[in-house]
Amino acid sequence: MKVLFIEEPISYSDEEENLGNLLIITESLHVLQPKVRNIEEIEKVIPKYVKNQNVSIGWFYSASFTPLLNSLNFGIVIYDCMDELSLFKDASHELLNQEKKLMAVADIVFTGGKSLYDAKKEYHSNVYCFPSSVDEPHFAQALKDIELPSDIADIQTPVAGYIGVIDERLDLSLLHDTAKLLPEVSFIMVGPLAKISEDDLPKLKNIIYLGMRSYEQLPAYLKAFDVAIMPFALNASTKYISPTKTLEYIAAGAPIISTKIKDVVSDYSSCVTLVETSEEFVHAIATVLNLTDPTALQMEYQEILKKTSWDATVNRMQSIIETYAV
Repeated sequence: MKVLFIEEPISYSDEEENLGNLLIITESLHVLQPKVRNIEEIEKVIPKYVKNQNVSIGWFYSASFTPLLNSLNFGIVIYDCMDELSLFKDASHELLNQEKKLMAVADIVFTGGKSLYDAKKEYHSNVYCFPSSVDEPHFAQALKDIELPSDIADIQTPVAGYIGVIDERLDLSLLHDTAKLLPEVSFIMVGPLAKISEDDLPKLKNIIYLGMRSYEQLPAYLKAFDVAIMPFALNASTKYISPTKTLEYIAAGAPIISTKIKDVVSDYSSCVTLVETSEEFVHAIATVLNLTDPTALQMEYQEILKKTSWDATVNRMQSIIETYAV
């Protein structure tokens, strides 16, 4: 399909207001970066770049874009739900009302995990579960002879690493207590901060925050990890998550330690070490580092990866859309 991906508003000068950047990624994929004050005003920009007011599919990743439902005539409306917004810290009533509206008008709802599916199927009759998949060839580069990034090439080993957003969903106390008990282990945190400040982060010499890195760089960082970690807090904001990074870690061949996130427990408990306390975390890291023969783990990883791909997800989604359109 030909896709116009509309981003959130970007910064602009006064003379650029109500315009936008149109990025031609490929012949079938264009990206519009609107230069407006808020999402509601994107409708002022769309006519400058979209000639046809009748669009076959309106695909919404975020409920905050529901004002655009009035800007174009969509043949089918899809809500691709990746989070339980009602459990977000400081979630606004406006956003929750926008999701209710989107759920009411959506023809199809996709969810990014099983727990989220269970929550949304109570409010819509056409909900389908599509847990995260993985670009296996990309992350499997970590298994090859690639060069480590210069900013961690000389870092103290062993390394316990995390890749992802650093926000309210992480159990920062657990990270602090575990790192304090293991001063000889470097804890590398790769990813941007969101909804929290640097003052909220645990400060220890062996916890290193590298900030955001590009998608292309991630395999090189994963190659440096002796163990990949998912120290999520068990709270309202993580009740329905299905971490994409689980499969990315698996494709990179990294042993994984995680807290007991529901979807991780149900889908990956046979190959992911699950912990609750810092003492259990310390024991799990020691066990992983002393693993002399990873063959069984890698074989299980391969069996998991055989059953998932983004291509398979797309094919199943397209089949559902075509059936509904008929």
